[in-house]
Parts: sequence; structure tokens; C-alpha cells
Amino acid sequence: MAALTAFDLLVTVVAVLAGAVASVSGFGIGSFLTPTLALQIDPRLAVAAVSIPHAVGTALRFWMLRQHVDRRVLLRFGAASAAGGLAGAAAGAFVRPDGLRLLLGLLLLIVGAGELKGWTRRLRFDGPSAWVAGVVSGVFGGLVGNQGGLRAAALLGFELPKATFVATATAIALVVDAARMPIYAFTDGEELRAIAPLILLATAGVVIGTLAGHRVLAAVPQPLFRRVVALLLLALGAVVIAGAWTAR
Repeated sequence: MAALTAFDLLVTVVAVLAGAVASVSGFGIGSFLTPTLALQIDPRLAVAAVSIPHAVGTALRFWMLRQHVDRRVLLRFGAASAAGGLAGAAAGAFVRPDGLRLLLGLLLLIVGAGELKGWTRRLRFDGPSAWVAGVVSGVFGGLVGNQGGLRAAALLGFELPKATFVATATAIALVVDAARMPIYAFTDGEELRAIAPLILLATAGVVIGTLAGHRVLAAVPQPLFRRVVALLLLALGAVVIAGAWTAR
């Protein structure tokens, strides 16, 4: 077996942290792993590669929180997210997403700051607005591999308890994974097989982080949960902008 490189170790560490963050907030695997992989591989291929550890970690998280899913939000917002994710994944093969990443990072910073300041507390998604929010977040996710942050930002408008928030975000992510992974397998299958060892390391790291983060979620007080999500959105926004700027 070949020795692990510094990049392999970096991917593994980021995968563990991303899995833990996702267990607390409902997002983070694609958001943090994608720009990390994009340091050495094509950004489009990085999106496809991260979909594998993302799907594994999301399935594990869903199993642990399945009884907390809000089915009403899942059926409306989640269905629209899946449709948008499928469209975004298909378009991603033909679009360079760097400019979109900058826009996404800016949106995440605005939502995170708005939540800390209390501005987003007036935001409510119901009826048609829930469908629109789902489609928009889905398309972005398929294109740039960072749907989770935008989805979490939108879910703040549903006033869900912490376990329900994470469980519903997770269930939606699982639906989106099911919609987009066949696209990636068809368009990038050969290239994904070439980096299978790296994907395996990332997957193992995500599983470890997911199990650890599940314990952290239980310890976060409900009154502080939205602030924790806001801080993570700010961190994600900064990471997305830095990654997009570096790729220019």
C-alpha cells in the first residue's frame, strides 16, 4: 500500500470535521470537502467525487435522526430541491462554477450575519415560496456542490427544533444525492475510478466525523442552535469565497 501523502491527510482531516459539522447543522460535507479536493483535482470532478462520501455520511446521519424528520417540509421543499439538484448536476458538466461560487459565498455571509443580527427571523417559507427556495438551492447544489449551506439557510425560515432541522435537512440531502449521483456516475465514472483511494479516505473520515458530531448535537442547547448554524454559515461563506477566488 502506498504511503499517505500530505494531501491525503488533509482530505481525511477535513472529511472528519465536515462530517461532524454536518451532524450539528445539517450541512458541511460537500461545502468543506469540495474546495479541499479542488486544490488538486478539477473543480467539476471534485463535486462528483464528494457526492460519494456525502451520500454515505448523509445516509448514516439520516438513520440516526430518522424519527425527527418533518414530512411536510420534506415533501414540499425537499421535492423541489431534488428537482433543482438534478438540473444543476446535469448543467454542471457544461458550466464553470467559479463565478457562481463567489455569489453563493456572498449569500451565505449575508444570511449568517442576518441571523446573528435577527434580520432573518422575519423570513418564512410557506406555499409557493417553499418550492422556489427548494429549486434555487437544488440548482446551486448541483452546479457547485455546496447546496447544504444554502438549504440550511432556507430552512431557518421554517422554525424547526434542532433535531428536526438537522433530520429534515439530512432527508432532503439524501433525496438530492439519489437524484444527482446517477448523473455523476454517467458523466464522470472513469475519472472517479481513477481517484477511488482518495474518495475512500474521504468517506472514512466523514463517517468518523458524523458519529462524533451526533453527540455534539445533543449537547447544543436549543436557544443557541440557530446562532451555531449562523456562525457555521459565515464560516462556510468565507471558505466558499476563498476557494472560488483561488481557482480564478
